[in-house]
Amino acid sequence: MSHTSSDKKLLARVRRLKGQLEAVERALESEAPCGEILNLVASVRGAVNGLTVELIEDHIREHVSNPETDSDKARGQGAGDLIQVIRTYLK
Repeated sequence: MSHTSSDKKLLARVRRLKGQLEAVERALESEAPCGEILNLVASVRGAVNGLTVELIEDHIREHVSNPETDSDKARGQGAGDLIQVIRTYLK
């Protein structure tokens, strides 16, 4: 079983995304102004980026190196640096 399958936080993010996409659908169906639809789509993009960051960070911590527990300090530091770069890049 994958470490992500029991993560309630990830499921909550996906459910929130689902709701945001449904809001985009409703806005399109009701012919809402394009500015409103663009704002909704921007929110979806931000939510997808947040989910992506969370998944990549979890993957690094589980399968590459956990900065807090790795006995190899250089590898742990490198993993921590990578996590920070990914957080910055995808925000």
